[in-house]
Amino acid sequence: MQPGSPTNGRIHWDPDNAKHGLAQLVLTVIELLRQIVERHAIRRVEGGTLTDEQIENLGEALMNLEEKMEELKEIFNLDTEDLNIDLGPLGSLL
Repeated sequence: MQPGSPTNGRIHWDPDNAKHGLAQLVLTVIELLRQIVERHAIRRVEGGTLTDEQIENLGEALMNLEEKMEELKEIFNLDTEDLNIDLGPLGSLL
């Protein structure tokens, strides 16, 4: 998020800083996909259809993805609230 600008759940398309708004949008989509994949993985683990090795690999992959997201948020000076965009009458995305 840009210093001094309030978090209001909207993508900030400042013409002078379009790169930041685009990064916010892209990271929001990536975070949404990450959460979907994580939920699907949890269902598969709870369903008992994975081997111990597959569970271990899945857990490691999800941890690595989460770490990378944290790195990217830091690079673009965003926090989790910045990725939770407001969809109007549909509510918040994340």
